[in-house]
Amino acid sequence: MTTTKTETPTDSEEKPRPAKGLGVLGWARWIWRTLTSMRTALILLFLLALGAIPGSILPQNVVSVDEVASYFQEHPELAPWLDRLYLFDVFSSPWYGAIYLLLFVSLAGCVIPRAIVHAKAVRARPVATPRNLGRMPYVARFGTDATPDTVLEQARKVLKGYRTERYGDSLSAETGYLREAGNVLFHLALLGLLLALAAGSFFGYRGNMLIVEGDGFANTLPSYDAIYPGHWTDTDEFAPFTMHLDEFEAGFIQDGDLRGQAESYVADITYTEEPGGKEKTHRLEVNHPLSVDGVQVYLLGHGYAPRFEVRNAEGDLVFDQAVPFLHRETMTYTSDGVIKVPDTGGEELGFVGVFLPTADEDAEGELVSTYPGAENPKVTLDAYRGDLGMVDPQSVYQLQTLNMEGLGESPVMAVGDTWELPDEAGSVTFTGVQEYVTLQSNRDGARVPALTAATLAVVGLIVTLFVRPRRIWVRATEGEDGRTRVELAGLGKTEVAGNNAEFHEITTRLAGRLRSESDDDPTSPTEESTTRGSDR
Repeated sequence: MTTTKTETPTDSEEKPRPAKGLGVLGWARWIWRTLTSMRTALILLFLLALGAIPGSILPQNVVSVDEVASYFQEHPELAPWLDRLYLFDVFSSPWYGAIYLLLFVSLAGCVIPRAIVHAKAVRARPVATPRNLGRMPYVARFGTDATPDTVLEQARKVLKGYRTERYGDSLSAETGYLREAGNVLFHLALLGLLLALAAGSFFGYRGNMLIVEGDGFANTLPSYDAIYPGHWTDTDEFAPFTMHLDEFEAGFIQDGDLRGQAESYVADITYTEEPGGKEKTHRLEVNHPLSVDGVQVYLLGHGYAPRFEVRNAEGDLVFDQAVPFLHRETMTYTSDGVIKVPDTGGEELGFVGVFLPTADEDAEGELVSTYPGAENPKVTLDAYRGDLGMVDPQSVYQLQTLNMEGLGESPVMAVGDTWELPDEAGSVTFTGVQEYVTLQSNRDGARVPALTAATLAVVGLIVTLFVRPRRIWVRATEGEDGRTRVELAGLGKTEVAGNNAEFHEITTRLAGRLRSESDDDPTSPTEESTTRGSDR
């Protein structure tokens, strides 16, 4: 009779355990490693560049509110959707800021540990001599009557500029640490550049203003048409300068295929650095800003401001000023504008106008502008009477006609012409044309740190491209015949042409030194040298 023995697992036997997931800590480590990898940093850098494309194609509020307003007029259906995606404020949008922040964290998490590792490597001894030097890309062997100690001492002199360390019967030498140092410097400089740009954004400000010829500007918060202060900018401590636009002159090409293109913009201004200060003059041009107390004032563009006189039904003058019109495009400077006359002593008046700098008829008999210069300025107006709706905030370039009555369209008006409004509502006179300039003031205290970081990045990149890390080992052992056998091996850590040629030159120099130390010449290294690989 046989019995079957049933074995039961003992406590010492390992029981299978169910597989566990990564857990919260594991997922956190995986996310951090992925975020701080160089691949992720490159992807984020690409996304940052890709996100900047709309900022260079579409007009930006931070540069010119007028151009954004013109874009809304030209694309009334598309512009609101673009605005919802912050495409008119790309560089201050939440999605661009998120990419910027992730790139900063990625670079910091990638570069800082790498810099620490490199600092430790610089202080460390050169690597020990490999047991089998014959496996290196370059190997040379020769014999000499000099002692092994003499060989290694002469090798140390030949390898001047290398970091050397002796290991028994061999010498290990390394050079080219600056390559990795340049790489680390490049990435640290990029990190510093991001910090400088962020600091400039937090502590600085950008502001846009429009000044008509003959008018002035004071650097105070209410004087700006649009201003974008940083989160930590004290708007009560703006530099107290003032400036006055004395004259503006725009030059255009008059002949040839390029007729109508801008040739020069020049604005003559008078400014004071503080109230009651000495007046100074400056010629403001594109890329030649005015610098006052850490603030740079740039010339962005220009336009036309037709001047009008409006009289009410009793003949009283109720409006007399130049009104900036926004140009539709820069080839003809056909411009649109709005005139609002709230104080008439009766019903309010409003006008929607089209200004033509050089008016002429096209082939179809329609009145158009043929040149951006004001050679034959004319204007047409549509008049409205009623409630302008000035109680609610509204754009100065738009007229709310919901509660207004149309009075009709004016004839084409040249300078000096007067249009008597229907229903004895008054009159409007086109009295002349002035020009205006659009300016941007920019205070960025981080400009010097940003420039320094950019310069260091270029220096680091140059070092990375031109420094070649190399390792050389020299082993000297006594042979059976009493002579010293010298073995020299070289390893170039980059795929650069000329590595083997350099190693061969070092071998030749070492052999030459040993020849002068010994009565008998050492065996020529070219006779017994063995080179693995080939010169690239």
